[in-house]
Formats: sequence, C-alpha cells, structure tokens
Amino acid sequence: MSPPRAYEETQAQVSEIHLVIDRDRMRTFLPFVLWTLLCCPAARAEIFTSISQMTDLIYTEKELVQSLRDYIRAEESKLAAVKSWAHRLDDLTRVTTSDPEGYLAHPVNAYKLMKRLNTQWSELETLVLQNPSDGFISNMSVHRQYFPGDEDETGAAKALMRLQDTYQLDSEAFSRGKLPGLHHNALLSVDDCFDMGKTAYNDEDYYHAVLWMQQALKQLDGGEESVGSKADILDYLSYSVYQMGDLARAIELTRRLVAIAPTHQRAGGNLRYFEHLLLKQLNEQNQDYPPAPEEPIRLGTYRRPKDHLPEREAYEALCRGEGLQMNEARRSRLFCRYHDGRRNPRLLLKPMKEEDEWDSPHIVRYLEMLSHEETERIKELAKPKLARATVRDPKTGVLTTANYRVSKSAWLEEEDDPVIARVNQRIEDITGLELDTAELLQVANYGVGGQYEPHYDFSRRPFDSNLKRDGNRLATFLNYMSDVEAGGATVFPDFGAAIRPKKGTAVFWFNLFRSGEGDYRTRHAACPVLVGSKWVSNKWIHERGQEFRRPCGLTEVD
Repeated sequence: MSPPRAYEETQAQVSEIHLVIDRDRMRTFLPFVLWTLLCCPAARAEIFTSISQMTDLIYTEKELVQSLRDYIRAEESKLAAVKSWAHRLDDLTRVTTSDPEGYLAHPVNAYKLMKRLNTQWSELETLVLQNPSDGFISNMSVHRQYFPGDEDETGAAKALMRLQDTYQLDSEAFSRGKLPGLHHNALLSVDDCFDMGKTAYNDEDYYHAVLWMQQALKQLDGGEESVGSKADILDYLSYSVYQMGDLARAIELTRRLVAIAPTHQRAGGNLRYFEHLLLKQLNEQNQDYPPAPEEPIRLGTYRRPKDHLPEREAYEALCRGEGLQMNEARRSRLFCRYHDGRRNPRLLLKPMKEEDEWDSPHIVRYLEMLSHEETERIKELAKPKLARATVRDPKTGVLTTANYRVSKSAWLEEEDDPVIARVNQRIEDITGLELDTAELLQVANYGVGGQYEPHYDFSRRPFDSNLKRDGNRLATFLNYMSDVEAGGATVFPDFGAAIRPKKGTAVFWFNLFRSGEGDYRTRHAACPVLVGSKWVSNKWIHERGQEFRRPCGLTEVD
C-alpha cells in the first residue's frame, strides 16, 4: 500500500500560521505604542467636560476596532488551520482503520505514524493553545488608562439631565435622538434609560429617576429588548414616585411589580407601607380612596425641586430664547458703526465693525475679530493644556472644580505663539485699555452639556489677595471661536439679554462702574451646549493702569 500524502505539508502550514499570528500581533500593537508615546503624554481626567478631548476617543475607538478585526482574522486563520487538520485526519483515519496491519506493513507508513504522533500532534497542540488575543489585550491595556471612568459616565448622564431641564426636553426626545440641529441619530436603549435613571436615583435625584425609569418602562412595554428586567425598572420607579409624594401612583406601580414578581423581597412590604400611608392621609383629609392614575408620567407631571440658584427659571428661560427683554424702544437705541479705537493707527485703515448688543449696561459685539486661521491656531495651542476649569470658593478662596462650571480651560501667554501677542494687541487697540495688568488669554472648550451658571466676573469685596496689586476685573472681552448648533448662549438674567455665539466675533462689556464699584447687572451665564462644541477665549482686564484711560466718574454709578 502506498503512503497517503495527507500530511506532506503539515509542518510548513503550522509554521506559517504561527507567523501570521505573530505578524498580526506586532502590526496592531506597535502603532498603538508609538501613538501613545507621541500623542498621550499624560492620563486624562474628567473627559466629559471637553468636547475637544472627547473627539480623541473617537479615533481611539476606531483604532481599537481595527485591532479587534485583526484579532478576529488571526482567530479565523487559526481555526481554518485546525479545521484543515481535522479534515485530513478524517480522511487518514478512514484509511488506516480499514486495514491497520496492511497500512503499517508499508515501512514509510509506520515511520510517518511515529513522526505524526511524536512531532506533528505536538505542533497541533501548540497551535490550539496559542492565543491570538494577546495583541488585542495589549492594545486595550495601553489605551485603558485614557478611557473615561465612572466620573465621566456619571458626569455625562447628569449633563443630559441638565439639558433636559434647561431646554424642557422630555426623555422621549433624548431617547429617540430628536434634538435640534443634529445630523446624526443617536438612540438610547431600554438599558441606557435604566442606567440614566439609576444614576439619578443613586444621587437621590428622584425627579430625574422617575423620568428616565418611566422612559425605560415605556420602551420595554413597546417591545424593545433589554438585559435588565421589568421588575427592576418597576422597583426603582415605584420608590422614586413615592419619594416625589405621589402615593397613589406608587401603589399602582408596586402592584404591577408584585403581579410579575410575587416573591420580590421588597415589593410586598413596600405595597403595605404605601397603602397604610395613603389610608392615613385620606382619613386625615376625610377623602375617598382615589382611582389609579391613568395619565402616564411625563415632563411636567412633577415639579422639579428648587436648588441653590435663585434665578434658575429666568436663566433657563433665556437659554431657550424666552423672556428676552428686547423691545422696539430698546432696539431703536442700538446702532452699528465702524470703530477705529479713537483713531488708533492700527485701526485707521481697517476699522472694526462694532454692533450694539445692549444699551444699559452697554454691551457691544465686534465682527471679524478673529480669522479662521487665528481661531484654529489658538485651539491647537490650547488643546494640550486643557484642564478642568475651576472657580474660587467664596469661603476659603481656594480654586476648586464645581458642577455649575463644566468646561476645560487653558491659559496662553504671548511667548507661546505670535498669534497670542497679535490678539492681545488687537484687544488693546479696540478697547483702548492697558493690558499689562490683564490676565492671560483664557481658552475654554465646553463638554457634554457644558455650562457656566450665573456668576460675576468681578470679585466682590473683600478682595482676595491676588487682586490687591492689579485691582478688580474692570472689563471682559469674550471671543467666540466656534459656531454652536443649539444652546451655548451668553445670557444676562438681570436684564433679560441673550447673546448667541458666532465664530470670529467678540463681545465686550465693563464689569465695574467708573467709581470702581461692581455693576451687579453684569451677572451672566454660559448656557449649556445642547448640540455642538463651544470654544471661547476671554481676556479679563484689570483696573491698574486704566487711571487715565478710563478715569473715575463723579458718582458711584457713573
């Protein structure tokens, strides 16, 4: 019997598979190492506070997907080799078992059997034990330190709730991606809505927990699939509704929970407790037992609890474009003009286009303040320096992060690039104010729901120590370095003004009266960014050095 040729090239094939796996592993791993060393000098934190830094994650995820595909190809290649072994062994064993003695009578067959079992099966074992996932896992390990953490996920969830409140959007709008100005549809699953509600619940924010658990329940009842159970949703929803003071609905939801999960550890006890409270309440008020609520929970069913901000409603209304105090009489006092900075030589041939945004306090907008090239260069300089924006604690004077300021900022010096010196000079020419005592150019990028709630730019007495030398913040010069599809306006709740971002323009106002007293009307806010990425840069100009450029007035409010 002649020897079969089934295993003539087996050893070469196994070696080739090993090379394919090793080559794929190195090809996917080395670029990630180089990318990390060159582009990621330090681990990031609070990524959700800056859209700019979140865009880097998009490309990171793309690279990881490619790495995953390389891993899949390596696994498929390995599996194909193992299948080839199995197919050839099937053919071989059919021959050898039909006449074992006759097969081994041929000395070559006897030799190949010894070789096959001693060497080639060991190579097959090595192939099977080899793990092509090593390269993918290595890539994951390299990038994991730059991944968002629990704080980012929680911060992004709270940002959606902040947008929901400010722009009066129900959970359905977010879940279905029905947001103004959007070019991409982004849907939230049942489990996404459940996790949003759980984030609020864990923060004892039962108002938002109700809205998102109700949305999760609605989508689940509509036939969507989910990993979580209906019982879990009803458990969180019923207790959150109870916390909102709606006992009748809490009882109805808990009865639904008991019906689908009779052995639930809390449902029975909660139901008896809720019913007891409701009966006690009805007896005290001498009322009959109310019917089960028929209307579904929606935005407006419950009133949002008050918080620390007294002008919350007015501020959010302005962000939505409501409550604006612009009228025909005031509009008639607003003008546009060419501004040459009192015949400043640098502005004579190309004066600035100046438009009045508000009459009192006087707020002006300058068109074509920054060119596209200048804005892009400033962004490029700022990106590596972006860090979570801070505020000064009014009690301790220490700089700290705060939920009412969600952005990342960087401070740029004239030595960083000629464009910074050029922009500073332009600001000085336009305002006619001395910039030697001004703060560095601050660049800010707003993240998911990025905002800065109502605040004063000037420091209220007693001043902190760093203002005693250069004086208070006399004026604010704010550059808009991007257009924003929706949201992101600068609003002044005290007098009902809203200024929309427009790339390349700048707005300017004085924070202090000529007497040095703070103008409390200038309390302003940066509305949450609903859609888009908002970039701004600002220059805070201080009192020292302005003695002859903006002399004192005769009264406190001149």
